[in-house]
Amino acid sequence: MPARNILVVNCGSSSIKFALVSEAHSQFPLSGLAERLSTQDAVIHWQCSDQRQDSMLVSGADHRAALSQLLPIVNGAAGGELHGIGHRVVHGGELFTTATLIDARVVQAIQATAPLAPLHNPANLQGIEAAMKLFPNLPHVAVFDTAFHQTLPEHAYRYAVPETLYHQHGVRRYGFHGTSHRYVSRRAAEMAGLSVGDSSWLCAHLGNGCSTCAIVDGHSRDTSMGLTPLEGLVMGTRSGDIDPNLHGHLARTLGWSLERIDRMLNNDSGLLGLSGLSNDMRTLEQAREKGHAGATLAIEVFCYRVAKSLAAMGCALQRLDGLIFTGGIGENSPLVRHKTVTHLRLFGLALDCEANARCVRGVGGPIQAYGHPRVLVVPTNEERQIALDTLALLPA
Repeated sequence: MPARNILVVNCGSSSIKFALVSEAHSQFPLSGLAERLSTQDAVIHWQCSDQRQDSMLVSGADHRAALSQLLPIVNGAAGGELHGIGHRVVHGGELFTTATLIDARVVQAIQATAPLAPLHNPANLQGIEAAMKLFPNLPHVAVFDTAFHQTLPEHAYRYAVPETLYHQHGVRRYGFHGTSHRYVSRRAAEMAGLSVGDSSWLCAHLGNGCSTCAIVDGHSRDTSMGLTPLEGLVMGTRSGDIDPNLHGHLARTLGWSLERIDRMLNNDSGLLGLSGLSNDMRTLEQAREKGHAGATLAIEVFCYRVAKSLAAMGCALQRLDGLIFTGGIGENSPLVRHKTVTHLRLFGLALDCEANARCVRGVGGPIQAYGHPRVLVVPTNEERQIALDTLALLPA
């Protein structure tokens, strides 16, 4: 059978991330970003596997118009052979435990789940509906960030709130970054020479969004994000865990509205809020070297909270085959990895300084010190995992 090509689409409210994934090549033949959609500054940027880069101004284009402009570029890169489209969907609620071929029923179910992810699911649907009109004869597959975590036991996903909130309104922990956690845990098993079905991992996906996960025999058993992606670790602009009564305190003492508090916790907090400088770890590390107190504090809090969460995730494991670092920060910050592991002395973890320093810019591998439990840097590839999930649902 000739190699098949899958277009992976990830739609935000004003953007489309895309990648053409080929079974035959480890590098993407095409990848890029359409941004500032529905404005006069709408533009598409793309890069080919030979590193050629280009851009196209698509003034005023919405999602459908941008995808229609992409069509000839994608077809050219695919040699006219496109076999399916995989769509990232953030929230599948309890309805979806695996990737799913999209039909009218699935579209309705994603719409019904939108209240759980009001910033993400409507944007994901825009891309799905636009792509299905442009590519009506191709199979379309939805791959859900939450699906991997549907194997959490009830004692891990339930909140201690009145049960009617769960049964009638779906208030529970769902978890996110599932596609990444799933991909890197499988790669870690391969790297360690272990069977996916007989392996046990702690995983830290660290980027602008961050989460930890306990993965046993290829299944998620606990994770740090909850009903929304705000719960858990300190992130780029998100606070992570706070006292639940902070909302009431700010409303009573400062007169803040719920909308203002939510905006503060999601957009003005995290590394940005702590440092008063930036949400970018690279900027903070540079500022720390120059003695910036806010940057130094932000990094210390970030690493301590990652370690604290990983230690908590250990409750879901019977044994530990290794700790995985992934995501933009996890793959590229030896400092963050070092500081995080230093807080985990009770697990017996320690790093080899040279190996740790070597794992940046796409280089992965083991970084533990000799004689200590396994620690791996595993570059994530959510687009390839979405493509693999899509291929698995195509007719043979």
